[in-house]
Amino acid sequence: MTPPLSERLLRGDPRAIARAISLIEDEAPQGAALIQRIFPHTGRAYLIGVTGPPGAGKSTLVDRLTLELRRAGRSWASSRSIRPAPSSGGAILGDRVRMQSHAGDAGVFIRSMATRGHLGGLARATSEVALVLDAAGKDVVIIETVGVGQDEVDIVRTADVSLVTLVPGSGDEVQAIKAGIMEIADIFVVNKADREGADRTVSSIEAMLSLQSFEPGAWRPPS
Repeated sequence: MTPPLSERLLRGDPRAIARAISLIEDEAPQGAALIQRIFPHTGRAYLIGVTGPPGAGKSTLVDRLTLELRRAGRSWASSRSIRPAPSSGGAILGDRVRMQSHAGDAGVFIRSMATRGHLGGLARATSEVALVLDAAGKDVVIIETVGVGQDEVDIVRTADVSLVTLVPGSGDEVQAIKAGIMEIADIFVVNKADREGADRTVSSIEAMLSLQSFEPGAWRPPS
């Protein structure tokens, strides 16, 4: 007799993880029941959110984070929110090509999820999927958002730490200072720093931080 899906999931079976995520994405009743069964086994994984505007290099950053986590012996999973294709409603998976170097690693689980029209930068099922990966024994779960604007900041309510990725030379440094996304960062990452204008981007971030008040001993986002 095949063990129940929840048992296989708790053992970290990749096929059980994939099946569980599909049930949750489809909003099937079995998915909700599964979350109830596995919830007591959650609360151990560390959730890292990676967000930023389109083209900031989020997928490349996640790829490098994965490499470092695996070198440290961490069991890792990634949940990526992606825009649906406008005609078919299917997922646009171009950025996932950057993660193929980890496809054969049994300690890495990668899942891309279409937003299906849900706003906020994340797929609707993201929080529940993070619980699934947590229960499956993943030490670290990296949640990558779609390319976001200033109001798409749902990641701050989902992840334990939020990385905001920016690039120089985009011509929107001044607007970035005003954007809501800049206010959720625990860590700023200036990607593609070999480009001209990287120092101006860093200066813009520092200027924004200087305008904020931080309690003594409180965390101040580094860049």
